[in-house]
Amino acid sequence: MSPTFHSLGIRNYRIYASGAIVSNVGTWMGRVAQDWLVLTVLTDHSAIALGTVTGLQFLPFLLLAPWAGMLVDRFPKRRTLVVTQSVLLLTALALAVLTAYGMVQLWHVYALALVQGVATAVDNPARQAFVSEMVDHDHLSNAVALNSASFNLGRLIGPGVAGLVIAWFGLSPALFVNAASFLFVLAALARLNAAELSPAPRARGKGQIQEGLRYVRGRPDILLVLFLVFMLGTFGMNFQVTMALMATKVFAKGPGEFGILGSILALGSLTAALLSARRARPRLRVLLLALAGFTVSTALLSLAPSYLLFAALLVPTGLAALTALTTANAMVQLSVDPIMRGRVMALYMAILMGGTPLGSPLVGWVGDAWGPRWTIAIGTVMVGVSLLVVAVWLARHENMRVSLTLRRRPRLRLRLAGEERPLLGDAPAGQG
Repeated sequence: MSPTFHSLGIRNYRIYASGAIVSNVGTWMGRVAQDWLVLTVLTDHSAIALGTVTGLQFLPFLLLAPWAGMLVDRFPKRRTLVVTQSVLLLTALALAVLTAYGMVQLWHVYALALVQGVATAVDNPARQAFVSEMVDHDHLSNAVALNSASFNLGRLIGPGVAGLVIAWFGLSPALFVNAASFLFVLAALARLNAAELSPAPRARGKGQIQEGLRYVRGRPDILLVLFLVFMLGTFGMNFQVTMALMATKVFAKGPGEFGILGSILALGSLTAALLSARRARPRLRVLLLALAGFTVSTALLSLAPSYLLFAALLVPTGLAALTALTTANAMVQLSVDPIMRGRVMALYMAILMGGTPLGSPLVGWVGDAWGPRWTIAIGTVMVGVSLLVVAVWLARHENMRVSLTLRRRPRLRLRLAGEERPLLGDAPAGQG
């Protein structure tokens, strides 16, 4: 099997991935339909309302991360996923029914978004940690990258299909498809062979939340990655808001063109995920170079004078963003102790997505006050500043020397205690 897809040779992971791709397509159809419902039916293109919905979906990541991680480490991950996926199915179905019967109001969307956020706050770290129970350590980095590829293939297909379905049939059919897509994940979970899973040790006793936080505090390598992920997730990854505002307010486009933008962004993201799947190990230099590329591409994106150029620039933007996120995810998963993986990944997801409740309303306010282009430019500035902060920290860190060597490929190296080695990504799982 091709090195890019070698983890699909494992039966359980192959079954799980097949259900996940269908669900990802449906999820992105549902997101586009929800955004279009808020922007064009329930409000008069209110960026604040759209930012509030997005914020409510991600607020639980920030508030519930310690408890979500504890639940993931304490209970069987497969059973946890059955519960969370069932809740997500019911909330998606409720929104579809309310929309179909013309009863939906903005507060309904707010309430359902919050419930979805609570379920997803547990679901995401459970899914992240469950991968390590389906594949061994040698396949883990590849499986993480293929999960990102699946997510972004859904992003590639889902928004475009949603735009066409909304234009031809209306909003509620797209929402019903999203609800039905969760059945595929539930079916995949039911088909897994339990004898071939390798469950991680389950955390027991009191003080598990504090233990997880102490573990992360004692890992400056993980803290560095979390800081970069927070800045990117909070200020740079607000595409639900930025693309909707650019499509409707700047370029005066309809639902079809809006959906296509999401698919084009996913094209770059999917490419990044597949390239990441070919890398044997994640590296910090890849993460930093990807964030630099994101800064440049979003700066150009905010200045794009036409819809076509804006769409074209979404490809390198998606490529850079997903390369950074996939690399960061794999770096953390490969270096963390297995018994801590649920709590650390819950914190990782809280840092990545929990910052959205802070960033999305702010971005929405910036869009209303300064114009849609500034919703992108604020991400450019903040991610660029974070890179400068990390560069200064690396340069001044005690007993640490960093050098950037420009040859055929840029190489970022760390010299620590007299021994040169690549920074992060090489420690076996379980080593701190």
